[in-house]
Amino acid sequence: MKQARELGINGRYEKLAPVIRATFDLAAMTRIAVGPDWSSIPSEQQTALIDNFAHMTIATYAARFDGYSGERFEVEPTAEARNTGRIVHTKLLQANGEPITLNYLLRGSGENWKVVDVYLTGTISELATRRTEFGAILKSGGPSALIESLRRQSEKLLSPSGSKADSRAR
Repeated sequence: MKQARELGINGRYEKLAPVIRATFDLAAMTRIAVGPDWSSIPSEQQTALIDNFAHMTIATYAARFDGYSGERFEVEPTAEARNTGRIVHTKLLQANGEPITLNYLLRGSGENWKVVDVYLTGTISELATRRTEFGAILKSGGPSALIESLRRQSEKLLSPSGSKADSRAR
């Protein structure tokens, strides 16, 4: 994201969207994040949830990749086999040399493997965190409330003031 500032938040979104859609199984991630309530949600709302979750996920990455100051990724050459897939161990090395561990759970077969979860510091599941958040919204307002919440999160992340606020919060 060496061109992050020139691209702006919407330009970063456009650059990241095809890569994230090809790399992440956003439909599976949505189902996992929603949890057991998924099967009771009407199909048109499931589709809206997947679309809005995908949009919010891409917007989140676009907001996070807001500049470049020498950071780089290191990926371990071999993945760790798990019952549910494989874990790819990576480190984001910050400009000051401090590593941030990001492990990716992938599922698939043959050449078609996609990310279904991200573990911050190697252990904090993004989807487990989302499931807690989504569960509370579903309980209080149902699928429509969750769809609206995801839409608002995306809108906030993609607004020029929202992306600046996000980068200051980190």
